[in-house]
Amino acid sequence: MCAQGGVATATPIPTPVATKEKTAFQTGSVWMPQIDVRADIAIVYGVSERGPVSFEDRVKSWRDRGYKVHFMTGIAWGRYDDYFLGKWDGRNHLGEGQVTVKGDTIWHGHNVPYVVPVASFIEYMKKGVIKRVIDAGINSIYLEEPEFWARAGYSEAFKQEWQRYYGFPWRPQHESPENTYLSGKLKYHLYYNAIKEVSEYAKAYGKTKSMDVKVYIPTHSLVNYSSWQIVSPEASLASLPGIDGYIAQVWTGTSREPTYFNGLKKERVFENAFLEYGSMVSMTAPTKRKLFFLTDPIEDWPRDWADYKRNYEATFTAKLLYPVVANYEVMPWPERIYTHPYKLANSNEWVLIPKYYSTQMQVMVNALNDMPVSANQVSGSNGIGVLMGNTLMFQRFPIHSGYEDPQFSNFYGQTLPLVKRGVPVQTVHMENLAYPATLKDIKVLVMSYSNMKPVSADVHKHIAAWVQNGGVLVYCGRDNDPYQQVMEWWNTNGKHYKAPSEHLFELLHIRPGEGDQSYPVGKGKVYVMRINPLEFVIAANTDARYIDVLQHAWKDGARAGELEFKNNFYLQRGPYDMVSVMDESTSNEPFVINGPVIDLFDPQLPVLAIKSVQPGTQALLYNVNRVANKKKPQVLAGACRIYNERVQERSYAFVAKSPLNTRNSMRILLPAAPVKTVLMNCKGQLINDVQSSWDETSHTCYLGFDNDADGITVTISW
Repeated sequence: MCAQGGVATATPIPTPVATKEKTAFQTGSVWMPQIDVRADIAIVYGVSERGPVSFEDRVKSWRDRGYKVHFMTGIAWGRYDDYFLGKWDGRNHLGEGQVTVKGDTIWHGHNVPYVVPVASFIEYMKKGVIKRVIDAGINSIYLEEPEFWARAGYSEAFKQEWQRYYGFPWRPQHESPENTYLSGKLKYHLYYNAIKEVSEYAKAYGKTKSMDVKVYIPTHSLVNYSSWQIVSPEASLASLPGIDGYIAQVWTGTSREPTYFNGLKKERVFENAFLEYGSMVSMTAPTKRKLFFLTDPIEDWPRDWADYKRNYEATFTAKLLYPVVANYEVMPWPERIYTHPYKLANSNEWVLIPKYYSTQMQVMVNALNDMPVSANQVSGSNGIGVLMGNTLMFQRFPIHSGYEDPQFSNFYGQTLPLVKRGVPVQTVHMENLAYPATLKDIKVLVMSYSNMKPVSADVHKHIAAWVQNGGVLVYCGRDNDPYQQVMEWWNTNGKHYKAPSEHLFELLHIRPGEGDQSYPVGKGKVYVMRINPLEFVIAANTDARYIDVLQHAWKDGARAGELEFKNNFYLQRGPYDMVSVMDESTSNEPFVINGPVIDLFDPQLPVLAIKSVQPGTQALLYNVNRVANKKKPQVLAGACRIYNERVQERSYAFVAKSPLNTRNSMRILLPAAPVKTVLMNCKGQLINDVQSSWDETSHTCYLGFDNDADGITVTISW
């Protein structure tokens, strides 16, 4: 039915059923015209009832609108009242929440604890949730955010799991570094096991119904979980047969976590997002799992619309700079974005999303529907990697022996000095070193055990072999943190190394002393810096030593020429140009792109002869000169999705669909200026409130009009 404000009035223009699974959004709502985002996939969230509307009703409402329907639910928390309050098996399970040293349960909401995933909870997830979802005909399931808080680990449920896993009584994690490390390993294992069991069940039950069920993990990046002091299985899940991919949950809320650089602690949203997305790529690419990138046009905490817009542009640009990924969750919770008020900047007035922002956002979302994978690389010296691993999450809380890593600065000390100089540093997951693709394109690998430890001796064997074959290694660290001596593989079963790096150095046949040293090793080279990486960013003007070593490693060790420093990142993907210009960098010069280009961050979609991008800002542009077929009439950019295109000798027609109560803005490539433009709604009524203009330089027509979820038919003649 043709829905205006939720009231059915006439027959809508049919929407073809989505054939691709490239873009998605998640929602707890039944379909509404105000939130009809027009991605490929509607991920229905949770099986709990929403008033009189059942889970199955919500699924049907989105299917009826042409969406592929997937399902998402929390694996560490959720609206599982039937389980927690005893309806499921006659036992109250609220006591299975994650508990701090003070005895407080960590809550995600009313009657929603962050849970210790004990056997009964896993069984509930299988039979009480997953079975119902598969019975509803859904074959793609997302188990969201397997999270165990580092500060937790004091509940009776956790103590019992400790005894079962380690074979000796629970030890309070605050009493020693070893206890903390062991606690982190157990938390990691518990969610690894929970996901393993639930995903295996989903696959097996699906087969009984002749369904090929896919299971994905929506998760924050390892960068963010380590920073926020949360433990999660992360990279290890990529090797599970039951896991088909991930959603990289990176958005303003994660990326605005303040970082230290040049002695200043502040938000660096673009730079942080760039590193977060990169860590998700390094986690999944070698295992060839599917990866969706998420951004959020707002965030969980109330801010103002100007703040949301500025940081959305930053995170959005950061994800587009990874051209190997072209699947996207375009937004979570459209009902929150479109139907909830937030503050205007410098005001106490709360309003629904401003039309200029919803238009810009929808232009960006529809660019994602079109965004291609590309073999191009982001500008700069590609080939420097920073090693990371899941054990980063095991050393974050609490503080032992006065050894602190404020704001996760040992990681940022290795990465931000490069990012801020326009070097597209990559991250490398130690868990993936057995895959040949992991180090294939890395020329210089930076690593430190100041904030993580190797998961096995194999890590060192892979690194040593890579150096022998020509790789260049830079090791930074004093090896003086209290976790160096925890009971682990390097000091048990006949091994007696005081620090894990000693084992690595032995395999490399080097014996580093104090200060900075370099050693030829086989066809490669090793540089050792006896300094913890946080010291490169905590104080002002302290990263020159690090940068100097990397320049030598790049030029002399890797023989890769001069290490390029600049204040920007730039990438071409098909007709799209994306650029970020950084402050706190090598200069304050803008980055200039010659047109004609369409500015996709401007809701009016102007065609520019020159675009100048200033430090601290980003740009997404459609380069008209790179249109694949300039003779074909086509929508180049728009705040809507296009259906039912029809090209005739002197006319072009299509249907435009986008959420109700938003304004469309579109730029259309035509052979000549239009002589007649007709717009009609789903009732066949003419639409007269239309902005229209012609740009001769780009041969594009601009149209602006109110959107309709049921479709606006546009016919242009020339």
